[in-house]
Amino acid sequence: MCGIVGAVAKDNVVPVLLEGLLRLEYRGYDSAGLVVSNNSLHRVRTTGRVAELVKLVDEQQAEGSAGIAHTRWATHGAPSERNAHPHVSGEETKIAVVHNGIIENHEAMRKRLQADGYEFVSDTDTEVIAHLVAHHLKQTADLLKAVCLSIAELQGAYAIVVMEEVRPDRIIVARNGAPLLLGLGEEGNYAASDASALLKVTRNMIYLEEGDVAELDRDNYRIVNCLNDPLGEPVERAVHESDLSNEAIEMGPYDHFMQKEIFEQPGAVANTLEMVFNAQSISPNLFGSTAEKIFSDTDSLLILACGTSYHAGLVAQYWLETVAGMPCNVEIASEYRYRDPVANPRTLVVGISQSGETADTLAALSYAKKLGHQHSLAICNVAESALIRQTDLRFLTRAGPEIGVASTKAFTTQLASLLLLTVTLAKMRNKLSVEHEQQMIKALRHLPAAVQSSLQVEPEVAVWAERFSEKHHALFLGRGVHYPIAMEGALKLKEISYIHAEAYAAGELKHGPLALVDSEMPVVAIAPNDQLLGKLKSNLQEVHARGGELYVFADADSQIQESENLHVIRLAEHAGLLSPILHTIPLQLLAYHVALNKGTDVDKPRNLAKAVTVE
Repeated sequence: MCGIVGAVAKDNVVPVLLEGLLRLEYRGYDSAGLVVSNNSLHRVRTTGRVAELVKLVDEQQAEGSAGIAHTRWATHGAPSERNAHPHVSGEETKIAVVHNGIIENHEAMRKRLQADGYEFVSDTDTEVIAHLVAHHLKQTADLLKAVCLSIAELQGAYAIVVMEEVRPDRIIVARNGAPLLLGLGEEGNYAASDASALLKVTRNMIYLEEGDVAELDRDNYRIVNCLNDPLGEPVERAVHESDLSNEAIEMGPYDHFMQKEIFEQPGAVANTLEMVFNAQSISPNLFGSTAEKIFSDTDSLLILACGTSYHAGLVAQYWLETVAGMPCNVEIASEYRYRDPVANPRTLVVGISQSGETADTLAALSYAKKLGHQHSLAICNVAESALIRQTDLRFLTRAGPEIGVASTKAFTTQLASLLLLTVTLAKMRNKLSVEHEQQMIKALRHLPAAVQSSLQVEPEVAVWAERFSEKHHALFLGRGVHYPIAMEGALKLKEISYIHAEAYAAGELKHGPLALVDSEMPVVAIAPNDQLLGKLKSNLQEVHARGGELYVFADADSQIQESENLHVIRLAEHAGLLSPILHTIPLQLLAYHVALNKGTDVDKPRNLAKAVTVE
């Protein structure tokens, strides 16, 4: 959620730190700050945007050849300057710390450190780290050892960067459960929570693993791992050349990243399904070299995910049970990890996450393994993520960087990946004839063009958005496999427009929600021409008869006619299994244009973060 940048270089690192923070703004934050070293530690913090930090840094002429910087998304303590990072500690040897994640035992550590005479000036759990490192530094006089000893006492998930006033030529970083990587450059060495923060200075990255602690100076680095040794065992980690381009993380001709990412979906889906386009048949090897054996031993699936990824899992549940004939359970990861489910060793656990660093999903996956689940699959957009590294099988969605907080192309590429998984399992279970397989390959090849066609309804959606922008509530309706799409549409609207929106299975209207329907409650319905259309039409009549205003996304052949208070936008003819993907597009456009009309921050909605790396 928060963003970290650290640098030790030949010249002034302030431009690198600030550029890195600007690149990490998409992750969500409510305060920002940095510390640079130039004979003494110079700290600058603000509760404003990074642009405000830039002004303050210029005014104070802060500069130095080493520094650490941070954008904070509040967990412990309200957004304020005193709670903003970096935090400092120490008298004889002053140190500064930035931190992502949550220290779960911070209350006990705070009491202990206060008893030792340390004064706390913030409400954060991070300040515990600063004082603890300062405490151990008195005993070891070596900052790397002090960090190793400190993290041995910390419980929780975190990424930490520390620097020391008396040694301004180095920084120390540590990773446990939160993303952190090193960047190796010609003019210096760097650390960040995301590769995009460092693209201006290097493409050579090292992705740290659990328990890694690294020391960086201008010309060198060393890494130790503290999982088994509190003082660390030297380890080697591979250097990767990032293929992320500057263009991919820049807005280009669009007004917002969300707008860009909505219109990138045809290409993102094409990239995700590229290996299918030239294939004559679908192979389980698309999911890993051992997929065929694992899939053969699988008799059910458990999908773990949060937010938008959870909605993708719900769609997959319909597909897997209907097409592949496989039982499938979909769990909200943050709930699953705190209950006592019955494990089936032959259940394949599927973790879905855009970033691959979602804390609840990672913890739920680990919990599932402890319960006895033997095999796992990651569906993820980031090749070097923790989720990818912790599963037996993996499928990269290849959506490219998604900067807008409200997920768009990550969702549709997840759906495309899950549909491919469904077809693969159906084929292996002899539920898919050769003829049907060829039909599915043809449909998948056509999917990017079908997504492009769905984008053409934007002008009509924009007209609807003008009416929506004055509303305070909305209902979204869907049936069957399109009910999760209604849930996703409601989530998008509330995320970026702040309009309260709820989704219901349309048949549930008369069991309570119908009481909310009046002329001020817009009702959005997804109306594909499938076997449930007749049932859905009856539900729409229930709304219409009570003075509700309906906004219906229908297939061209759905035969739903416009009338007073019943508005219809038509997509293409019914697309079968692909229909949920295509009906997602106009719902994204609706949320986007409503937010435009309301003047909200489309890409960085209040209180939200992109990569949810804390509970």
